[in-house]
Amino acid sequence: MIDFWQRFFDFWLNVPPERIIRLFWYFFLLEVPRYLLFDLIVVILFMLKRLWNTRAYESARNQLFAENPLISIIVPGKNEGVHIPKLVQSLTEQTYRNYQLIIIDDGSTDNTPIICRKLEKEGKIDLFLRNEERGGKASAANLALRFSKGKFIVHLDADTSFDRDAIEKILTPFYANPEIGAVGGNVKVRNAKEAVVASFQAVEYLQTITMGRMVASYLGIYKIVSGAFGAFRKDLIDRVGGWDIGPGLDGDITVKIRKMGYRIVFEPRAVCLTNVPTSLKKLSKQRFRWARSMVRFRLRKHADIFVPDQNFQFRNFFSSVENLFFNVVLDALWFFYVIRLVIQNPDILFLMVVMKMFLYGMSNFVQVVLVCMMSERGRQEIKLLMYIPFMSIYDGYYLRLIRTIAYAREWLASSSYDDEWNPRKSSIQAKQHQL
Repeated sequence: MIDFWQRFFDFWLNVPPERIIRLFWYFFLLEVPRYLLFDLIVVILFMLKRLWNTRAYESARNQLFAENPLISIIVPGKNEGVHIPKLVQSLTEQTYRNYQLIIIDDGSTDNTPIICRKLEKEGKIDLFLRNEERGGKASAANLALRFSKGKFIVHLDADTSFDRDAIEKILTPFYANPEIGAVGGNVKVRNAKEAVVASFQAVEYLQTITMGRMVASYLGIYKIVSGAFGAFRKDLIDRVGGWDIGPGLDGDITVKIRKMGYRIVFEPRAVCLTNVPTSLKKLSKQRFRWARSMVRFRLRKHADIFVPDQNFQFRNFFSSVENLFFNVVLDALWFFYVIRLVIQNPDILFLMVVMKMFLYGMSNFVQVVLVCMMSERGRQEIKLLMYIPFMSIYDGYYLRLIRTIAYAREWLASSSYDDEWNPRKSSIQAKQHQL
C-alpha cells in the first residue's frame, strides 16, 4: 500500500499541469465552476441576504402569528401505519399549532386504518380518509384537498418528522413576499446510520437539497417542491385543479405554479427528517422513478416552457434548460469523455481513477463542510465526511448510470407509466391524457 501511494504521488507530481487539465477537463471546466465555485459564491450571498433581511423576516413571522391562519396538513400514503404515530407526535410539538391534520390511507393492507381511527378518536388527527381501492398518491392528495379548510396546504410524507419550528418556518416566506406560491422544506436523512448506502444519501441530500436548492432558490430557478415537506397556497392548488394523477406529481405541481407567474422558494431552516432506502435495489427503483420525471415533464408535458409565446417567462425557460443541460446533456457527454479517456490512457487507468476520487473528494469535502457550518445539526453531520472519498463512485458512476438509463427508457418507451409505484389504472389514464 505504501509503495502504491508513493508511486501515485511521484507520478502526478511529475505530470505537467497542462496534461492534468487535459485528462480531467470535464472536472475542471464543467463541474468545478458549476458545483463548487459558483455554488459557494451563491450560498455566501444567500446567507448574507438572509442576515440583511433579518428584520423583514421577523416582521413576516409576526404577521403569520398575528393572523394565525388555519392550515391544512395533508398526509397521503399506503401501509404507513408504523410511521403515523411518530408523525402525529412530531406535529403536536410544533411551535405553530393552528392546523387541520388530514391523513389519507390509499388502500393500505396493514394496520393503518386501525391506528388512524384510534388517533382520530383521541383528537390527534382531525380527519381520517380511506380509499378502499388504491388510487395513487395524487388521488389521495386530491381527496384530502376536497376537505381542506386551511389557507395553506402543507403536504407531508408519513415517514417524516420535524424540527419543532419547521411548520412555522415553512409558512413565514408567504408573509415575506405575496408573489410566493409555494415553499419547499429542507429534507434531511434520519436513518443514515442504518446502512452505508443511507450514509451516502445523507451526504447527497446535504449537497443537492440543502445546498443545491438554496442556490436554485436564490437564482429564482428552484424547480421542485418535495412532497416530503412542501407548503402551497391553497387558492393556487385549487386553480390548477390539484395534483394530476400519475407518477412525478411533485415536479408537476411545482412547474404548474411557476407557469402561473408565482415564485417558488426553498427554506433551509424548515427542516424535516425522512427515512431513505437502505439497499441498492430499493434505491435504484426510487431513482429510476425520480429520473424519469425529467423527460416526462421537462421535455414532454411542459415543453411549452421552451416556446416564446405570450406566456413565456425567461426564468422558467432557464430553470428547465439548466436542469436539462447539467443532468441530461452533461451526463451523455461524460460517457463519451470517459470512454475516450480509457482508450487513450490504458496504461495509467487505475492512477486516473484514484486521482479522480481525490479531486472529487476535495470538492465534496469543501461543500459538505460549508453546509455543516450553516446547519443546525453541524456537529452531527460533520461525521459524514468519512464517506466523502467514495462519493465520486456513488454519485459519479452509480447515480449517473441510473439517470442515463432512466432517461433513455422514458424517452424511448415512456416507462414511467409502467411503474408499479403508481396504480395501473391511474397510469393508463395518465398516459391517455399525457398527464
